[in-house]
Amino acid sequence: MADSFLYVIGRSIIPKRVRPDLRLHLLKAGYPEVPYTLFGTLFLLASGIAYALFIGFFYRELKLYAWLEFGFLSFVTFAVTMFLLIFVVFVVLYFSWNIRIYRRTKELELLLPDYLTLVSTNLKGGMSFENALWNAIKPEFGILANEIGLVSKRVMTGNEVADALVEFGMKYESPTLRRTMQLLIGEVESGGKIVQTIDRIISDMKKTEALKKEMSASTVTYMIFIGMLIAFICPVLFALSLQLFTLTSSFVGNIAGGTGGGGSGLSGAALSVATPTIGRDDFRLFSIFAIAVISVFSSIIIAIIEKGEVRSGLKYIPMFLVTSLTIYFISIGVFGMLFGSITLG
Repeated sequence: MADSFLYVIGRSIIPKRVRPDLRLHLLKAGYPEVPYTLFGTLFLLASGIAYALFIGFFYRELKLYAWLEFGFLSFVTFAVTMFLLIFVVFVVLYFSWNIRIYRRTKELELLLPDYLTLVSTNLKGGMSFENALWNAIKPEFGILANEIGLVSKRVMTGNEVADALVEFGMKYESPTLRRTMQLLIGEVESGGKIVQTIDRIISDMKKTEALKKEMSASTVTYMIFIGMLIAFICPVLFALSLQLFTLTSSFVGNIAGGTGGGGSGLSGAALSVATPTIGRDDFRLFSIFAIAVISVFSSIIIAIIEKGEVRSGLKYIPMFLVTSLTIYFISIGVFGMLFGSITLG
């Protein structure tokens, strides 16, 4: 009963025009059905959090208004809070699905040469093209075996082999897969030498993979440099800057306190020293934000250098972010002990 209730809620918050695209997107991620129950659960959870935030932070301020203004502002505040929470949840889900799709696509491309090798062997043994495809399905091919199994089911239900393969090639954002399917379909429809074509495809895919590994190995030096910059150099420099800022602020504050903000009588000229308007906490908050931004974009740069894909760098962001912030706070403690005995003024 609870599952059906959550299912209805989850289905109701997804617009009808979005449901077909959402289903296709989730199929790429390996989900055969749209998780409406999960959406309903997250919606109720977001509602509870929004209510708690409203009571804890906004209610005391809003109850000072008249009842009409209180009702309107309460509705707007709760609605905006709810919308922001739902937006954050769906952004997190969208990125997690995209990462899963990317990993499935790369795994599929990695398995494709071995699968085509079995297809070529079956064709050389005298099988037809369709039977060669179906008999090459093995459990060790994982994602690819499941996808070819879906292709075979479409063919058994009356679809053409070419149409099923085209649909399979268009399902994933993989130029390698699409070109392979197009070449296979073209050779089958033209009655060409399909075995030789498959062998050339396998050879080209292995050469391409070897070239990618060679290019990745040649850029290791750059990745190491950027990694050291993110994890060590940048946090240490920000920690040192924070310590120097603290010492300078203390020095200026002592001067301002000694002169009282007025003249010092030097040749009749007044020396006016103002205390800094930016505090230590402000600078530390800026440093943390700057380190986080640098970590995110540096992770993306490393991913582009290594794989040529931005999405492959998402897995580096938590690692670099945690490491750089840890080094930053450790450096603050070390510099605090080193410069702690220095007194200015």
